Amino acid sequence: MKKQSPSVIISFVPIAVLVVLLYTVIRTFGSDSLAGGSQVSLLAASAVCVAIAMLRYGVKWQTLEETISKNIYSVGSAIIMLLLIGAIAGSWMVSGVVPSLICYGLEVMHPKLFLVSCCVISAVVSVMTGSSWTTIATIGVALIGIGQAQGFDEGWIAGAIISGAYFGDKISPLSDTTVLASSAAETPLFTHIRYMMVTTIPSFCIALVVFTIVGFTHEISDPAQIAAFSASLRSTFNITPWLLIVPLFTLLLIIRKLPALITLFASCLLAGVFLCIFQPEIMYNISGGDGFAGAFKAVMQSYYGSTAIETGNEALNELVATDGMAGMLHTVWLIVCAMCFGGVMAGSGMLANITAFFLRFVRRTVSIVASTVGAGLFCNMCTGDQYLSIILSSNLFKELYRKQGLEPRLLSRSVEDSATVCSVLIPWNSCGMTQSTVLGVSTFVYFPYCIFNLISPLMTILVAAIGYKIVKNPTEVAE
Repeated sequence: MKKQSPSVIISFVPIAVLVVLLYTVIRTFGSDSLAGGSQVSLLAASAVCVAIAMLRYGVKWQTLEETISKNIYSVGSAIIMLLLIGAIAGSWMVSGVVPSLICYGLEVMHPKLFLVSCCVISAVVSVMTGSSWTTIATIGVALIGIGQAQGFDEGWIAGAIISGAYFGDKISPLSDTTVLASSAAETPLFTHIRYMMVTTIPSFCIALVVFTIVGFTHEISDPAQIAAFSASLRSTFNITPWLLIVPLFTLLLIIRKLPALITLFASCLLAGVFLCIFQPEIMYNISGGDGFAGAFKAVMQSYYGSTAIETGNEALNELVATDGMAGMLHTVWLIVCAMCFGGVMAGSGMLANITAFFLRFVRRTVSIVASTVGAGLFCNMCTGDQYLSIILSSNLFKELYRKQGLEPRLLSRSVEDSATVCSVLIPWNSCGMTQSTVLGVSTFVYFPYCIFNLISPLMTILVAAIGYKIVKNPTEVAE
């Protein structure tokens, strides 16, 4: 006898429970909601899903456990990368790399053009690295400091950084999400990238216009305040162009296409060496000793633990304070819990039933694209991971696009315009959790300012409605 499958209404129950719990947690704990409350909410919603699946529909625990394990396995490398990003944030700050970038940035970046420059710089670095995570964890941290010194709201700064980083991530052939989206939809990589330009370039141009307008309407901070900010950095850290070797070395490794984990690890090691060479006073203040033992303790603590450096400026003290790998543990915890929820939703069949329900209403090209975008957003919220969202969205719609005579490149573009760029907007998604932790800006704070990320899914639906470069029943796709 064939087992009964959960209905659509029942499938929505765990999601409804999660939404109610997260709303309550956010109202109760505010900015501390990611310190434990959100994780417990995800596990509680997972428990509801497991109870329904096992008690009502006879799904075996082994099945659910396997899908949870597969989900957690899929983000294993991302968790290691997250810890290394924490180590980079600590070592780059304490060694003086980030303070040097901030000081030089304050000298050359005009406040009126800061936001648009911030977006463009992040985009260029992201294209070269193929990673929005690496871009935000390195140059993004420095740009946050420059923007705060110039008096910009942290939401606008983070929005400009994220917009540029995810634009570059989308169009870079080195990006893992770009490769994954093209391969999952069975589209040649460069065909996929060229086709994305139709929606990506207009979205990015709109974002640049917005950031330019906001920059020119921004009231410039008192030059004396900026000078005092820079002077505090220079009196605390040994600011020297030699420290720029660290980001240049990192860029060289990226250009040579070394794996991201190796690149980040090597960058941490070099920053630790430069800490010992250029910041002996800070090294002594952290470790409380000198010699080899003091240096070893200071370097290790910059990698894994908290460091508080007194600069004489309260706002600057908060900026240069770091938590290293330890600061990422809440995020790692949240990712694991999100993977549990995504695993039981997939293993119970509830996720597939919900998406199948929406597919019934798909008829026209624009509704197919809009449904693909909606599925990408929905999967990001349910699975908590952009990679799973890309794979699920592509697999769910691949056959439908084929039956409707639509090109695979339309599917890959629609998936990337939603599953990739919107992942950073969801607080419990691995991307949203990571970027908010690295930048020190809550997802809820930067959400409305990520102009590129907000426009991209709307742009892909608009282009589908217009029908521009959308061909049905193609015999050959122009390369």
